[in-house]
Amino acid sequence: MLHRIFGVARVSVPPSRAGPSRWTRLGGAMLALSVATIGQQAKAQGAQLVATVPSRADSGKARTDSVASTTKAVAALPKWFDDLAVNAFVSTAYEYNGNRPTTGASSYRVFDFSDNSFNLDVAELVVQIAASKPNDAGFRVDFDAGNSIPQITKTQDQTAAQFDLKQAFASYIAPLGSGLRFDVGKFVTHMGYEVIEGYDGYNDNYSRSILFGYAIPFTHTGVKASYAFSSKVAGMVEVVNGWDLLRDNNRSKSVGAQLTLTPVAPLQVLLNWIGGPELANDNHTNRNVFDLVAILKPTNTLTLGVNGDYGKENGTSLVNPGSDATWKGIAGYATLALTNKFSVALRGETFHDEDGVRLGTGTRATLSEGTFTPTYKFTDHVLLRGEARYDKANQPILTKRGTLADTQTTVAANVIFVY
Repeated sequence: MLHRIFGVARVSVPPSRAGPSRWTRLGGAMLALSVATIGQQAKAQGAQLVATVPSRADSGKARTDSVASTTKAVAALPKWFDDLAVNAFVSTAYEYNGNRPTTGASSYRVFDFSDNSFNLDVAELVVQIAASKPNDAGFRVDFDAGNSIPQITKTQDQTAAQFDLKQAFASYIAPLGSGLRFDVGKFVTHMGYEVIEGYDGYNDNYSRSILFGYAIPFTHTGVKASYAFSSKVAGMVEVVNGWDLLRDNNRSKSVGAQLTLTPVAPLQVLLNWIGGPELANDNHTNRNVFDLVAILKPTNTLTLGVNGDYGKENGTSLVNPGSDATWKGIAGYATLALTNKFSVALRGETFHDEDGVRLGTGTRATLSEGTFTPTYKFTDHVLLRGEARYDKANQPILTKRGTLADTQTTVAANVIFVY
C-alpha cells in the first residue's frame, strides 16, 4: 500500500517510440506550406525580393539577439516557479453486482456503488509547492472531478455533486528543532489504513473497506501541526470543524491527534484519535473514534497490514434510545508482489454497528467482507486491477433485485493512470 506520501516527484515522460507525433507532423506541413508560399512570392517579385534579403552577418546577429532575449525571459521567471509541481491521477472502472439491485446501486459500498456501469471514478489534478525543510512555505490544491469519488468525499455542506476540492491548504515549516510543520485549510483525514487515492498514494484493492466508509471521516478543514521527534517517533495534533465540513455545523470544534511509531524499519504503527461534537446545532453530543494502523513489511515483496477502529457517540443509539452508540471493526491486509509488474492483494474485515447508527439500519448489525485484487503494472504510469469481493451480513440488509439479502458478490475491473 502506498500511504500518504508528502514529497513530490517530478515525473518525466519518455519520448514516444511510435514516430513523429501528430503535432510534429502538423508543424512540418505548416513549414512546407510556408516555404512554398515564399517561393511563389519570390518568383513574382524577382530582384526586389533579393535586394531585401539581409546579409549573412545580419542574420547571424538576429539569431544571437533572439537567443539572448529567450534566455533573459526564462531568467526573469520567478524563482518559485521552479518549485511548482503539477501531477495528475485518473481512475476508471466497470463493476458488476450479482445481486442485480433494481436501484442500480450496490449496498454499503463507498465509491464503487454503481452496478453494471462504466464509471469515471475520478480525474484529479494536483498543483503544489511542497514544503520540505525549516523555513519552507508551500501550498497544495487537489481538484477532483468524476462520477463516483467526488460525490462521496465532497463536504456535507457542498452542493456540487461531481466536483470536489479534495484538498486546499497552505503549509509552513517553522525552524524549531527538526521543523514544526503547520497546515491550514482543507486536508484528508489522518485516520485509517486506506486512502481516498491520488497520484501520490493509492490502495492495493479497488473497492474501499467498510471501516473506511463507515467508521471514520474523509476530510477536515482547520489547522494541524506535525513534528518528527526522531526517526522513530512523530506526532500530529489538529483543531478542525469536524467530519467532512467546510463550515462548522455547531459552535464547537473537534480535536484530532496522531502518534507515529517506527520501532524497527519493517514496522510502522499509527495511533489515531478524533473527538468532538459532530451533530448539527449540538455543542455537547461528543463523538470519539480511536483508530489503530500497523504496517509490516517482512520482505521486499510482502506487505502485511491491520486496521482497527472503535467509535462512540453520546446518547444516539437507535437500538436503545438514550444510550450511547458504539461501533467497532477490524480489517487485515496482505499484498504479495509476484514480479516487478504483477501483484495480488487480499483483504478481510468485519464491522459491528452495535446501535444501528453508522450503517443506518436502526438494528444491531454486523457486516463482513473478503476481497481479492490482482494488479498488473504496465508502466510506472498505467496499471490494471481486477477484483472479486464477497459481502456477508448478519441480517438481510443488502439489496438483491427488489428485495433484501444477507450476501452480495461483485466483480470489477479498474484502470489507473498516474502522472
